Amino acid sequence: MKKSILKIFAVLALVGGVSSCGNGYLETDYSRGIDIDTGLNSVATIGTALNGTYYRLFYYGFAGNYAISIGDVPTDLTYWNSKTGHWDKLYQYTHVDTDSYLSGIWNYGYKVVDNSARIIKAAKEMYEGATENEQAELDLYLAEAYALRGYASLMLTNIFGHQIKVAGQDFSNELGIVVVDEPVAAYAEVQRSTVGQSYAAILSDFQDALTHFAAAGGDRGDLNYFNVAAVQGLMARTYLYMENWGAAKKSAADALETAGITSLAYTASDYAALYASGVSNNESFFALAIDSNNNWSANSCGTLWSTYNFSPSPKLLAMYGENDVRNAIFEWDALSTPDVPIFKAGKFAHKSSGNSAYGTNYIVNAPEMFLIIAEAEAQSNTDMTPAQEALLTVAKRNTDITSVDDLPSTKEEILSFIQDERARELFQEGLRLYDLRRWGVKASVTAYKAPAVDFTFNNYEISSLVYPIPASEINAGYGVVQNDTWSSVRPKR
Repeated sequence: MKKSILKIFAVLALVGGVSSCGNGYLETDYSRGIDIDTGLNSVATIGTALNGTYYRLFYYGFAGNYAISIGDVPTDLTYWNSKTGHWDKLYQYTHVDTDSYLSGIWNYGYKVVDNSARIIKAAKEMYEGATENEQAELDLYLAEAYALRGYASLMLTNIFGHQIKVAGQDFSNELGIVVVDEPVAAYAEVQRSTVGQSYAAILSDFQDALTHFAAAGGDRGDLNYFNVAAVQGLMARTYLYMENWGAAKKSAADALETAGITSLAYTASDYAALYASGVSNNESFFALAIDSNNNWSANSCGTLWSTYNFSPSPKLLAMYGENDVRNAIFEWDALSTPDVPIFKAGKFAHKSSGNSAYGTNYIVNAPEMFLIIAEAEAQSNTDMTPAQEALLTVAKRNTDITSVDDLPSTKEEILSFIQDERARELFQEGLRLYDLRRWGVKASVTAYKAPAVDFTFNNYEISSLVYPIPASEINAGYGVVQNDTWSSVRPKR
């Protein structure tokens, strides 16, 4: 595997001259390289390497597009009008093990994992001999490196492994990812850990991130860098997938408290303003640094959800009430028709410029935390009042809902409502696929014939879906084995 995903490059994807806290990590082209075996020998070079690792995360092959979009595109919430061929194989479940989107996710996800591991190792080795101020800086870099590795590992595990829990059934012993605790030597033989072991490593990374943030005296206070609230939010998401309701609820509450968020936007104008630019979402804990100067143009999420012809499905659109403020971002191109819809990018619209390529990915956000608390409360209590109260914070974006009296009252009804509310609230955030899988939903996917939509596949056992490890990785011969069932678990026509 080393030769393929963890190959030692002469340089990291680094930006010139960026090494200290507070500097942007996408300011220039790659004009200064650092040898990753011998060059991480000062606090400054570790800071530069960290910025390069953020770039790997930011890249369109990973969190800048592919690793986020795969959580929405092949689900019931998305419609493809077939006018372009982008993502069509994954949308129609005809993907193969040479799929370029899957290869991008695998390759760039492991670049984040490997680069983070090298930074962690180098910073630890340097720590004892550093000054007090340098140690504080190293603690900050360690915190962010652990967060980067944990987040990338969570994404890779969910995409290339089985969902860890499905409606209470445990799949921890299924194959997960290659856990990288230490940098992998060139040409070393490796093996995949189980999903359970992968999740244990993810949680360990997040906990280590929080420990080092505390030692550093806090985070940068910048939306575009990992911070305490974002890590607590990712822990909540991880625990939710594990059905550890108590830990999920606590971590989500901790994230909200750290961020100081108790309420959300409840008017159409305030909601639309969340997506006006790359730093406009005051409900977000962590966002990528995509903007007018640093973006992926045709490879951006905004392009995917506009000129590349993906849009919210008629099923999703019908789930919003007439007076739901979230309707404010559902705008359509002048050439759009009911049977050939052309969306204007939604959460990626970047209203301040009108160029959807500048729209960023808001990775960890407050509304998700309220919904995690609501689901955890409903799953673990007999009294549904706490679940209703947490749910109301998000649900009253539909202004016809004003109190818990407007919400369902039984556990079964509340959990059903939460499923719909997560669809309404989290659309375009890349979480729907994992929700459908973990709930054990018999899904309808691959919509066609808008606006009176039919689905190509109905009652699909989507919890069984796993994507193939890229063939190039398997063929490299360094120990990574394939998901044997990936082809057989695709829905059949």
